[in-house]
Amino acid sequence: MNNYETVFILTPVLSDAQVEEAVKKFEDFLKEHNCEIVAKENWGLKKLAYPIQLKKNGFYTLIEFKGEGTVVAGLETAFKRDERVIRYLTTKLDKHGVEYAVKRRAKVKTAKA
Repeated sequence: MNNYETVFILTPVLSDAQVEEAVKKFEDFLKEHNCEIVAKENWGLKKLAYPIQLKKNGFYTLIEFKGEGTVVAGLETAFKRDERVIRYLTTKLDKHGVEYAVKRRAKVKTAKA
């Protein structure tokens, strides 16, 4: 099993309930395909670096997961088919990326405490 992280941006016109529903849809997709979700972070509404589809803001979400390589193509197809997603990026993490992700999560956890 490989380690992956995916970041996707949802359109800013959604309500909080609609954002949670969209995120849950993609989590359920990963679980259905035997992936283990390592971490999930909701970064909230952020300003985009440049306008996308005439929108200047978007809801950012990060999901780290472990799974087979074949699931990534299906996940990205699900992103393409969902009109609420305006951008997405999925990357495979090497051992250094996994170490960095663990340190970043620990840093975020201590900052919240």
